[in-house]
Amino acid sequence: MNRPPESPSVAAQLRAHLDTLPRAEKRVARVLLAGYPTSGLEPLSAVARQAQTSTATVLRLAQRIGYEGYPEMQQALKRETQERYASPVAQYAEARHDTGQDVVARSREVLMESTASTLRRLAPDELLRAADLLADPGRRIATLGGRFSTVLASYLAAHLQQLRPGVRHLSSTAKGAYLLDAGRRDVVVVFDYRRYQRETVAFARDCAARGAKIILCSDPWLSPAVAVADAVLPAQVRSPSPFDSLTPAVAVVETLIAAVVERTGETGRQRVAAYDRIEGDIFTEDERPTVPHLGTKEHDQREQDRYRP
Repeated sequence: MNRPPESPSVAAQLRAHLDTLPRAEKRVARVLLAGYPTSGLEPLSAVARQAQTSTATVLRLAQRIGYEGYPEMQQALKRETQERYASPVAQYAEARHDTGQDVVARSREVLMESTASTLRRLAPDELLRAADLLADPGRRIATLGGRFSTVLASYLAAHLQQLRPGVRHLSSTAKGAYLLDAGRRDVVVVFDYRRYQRETVAFARDCAARGAKIILCSDPWLSPAVAVADAVLPAQVRSPSPFDSLTPAVAVVETLIAAVVERTGETGRQRVAAYDRIEGDIFTEDERPTVPHLGTKEHDQREQDRYRP
């Protein structure tokens, strides 16, 4: 139930500026992202040494992304770290403060605001970059989630499979075999939310090392997999219960699917039509079964037959 951060995370701000940074500052940004968030908690001189630049360059980067200096950026990182690893047990204390409001009203307020905030902050360039990768017919697509977020990975894959070929949802046991063939033609959509799974982060890094493109779907504090991500789609996780909500993340996935539909165009429509024919789940008007109206003799007779021993 933690409140969403009032401003983007340090990682989000670094990514937003990355393409326009001077060369030396870009090296610092990559050092900070590579070991995020702990790398930013290192002394100023240590970060400068890793980036092979001066301490003044590190200070300029901190100021460029909106902080008065390096100490203020470190304070932001410390606050983030507390939020990133908050457990459901820790969030029970916050849940008790909301007990005066009806649960339905509270859920409506929290989930609608979280979803609206997520979509307001969703960077169009990141979304379109992800959609372009997913719609590229020359690429193979794989999706992977964690213990809870695997439902999002499966949901995205099920839709993409109707729009284009070469899409698969990876189970936790399929990662090793997948890495054997992963390469530059591949795009991996990784879902990783706080309290991040080490094996998911390691898998993303291994895929990136083999040349695959990584699309990361995460929370506002961002999974450590952000260090190798080509596109990042964050979502709020605030919930009416002590458990993080995936509702805003579903909205992000739906928006991503809509963008891919636009890019696949008529080719995608034809594939969806072919899928429907194969599945046989869509009836023509002549084939559609008739449902008797409530209260008619036909309906009453059907109900009696249904419950007759």
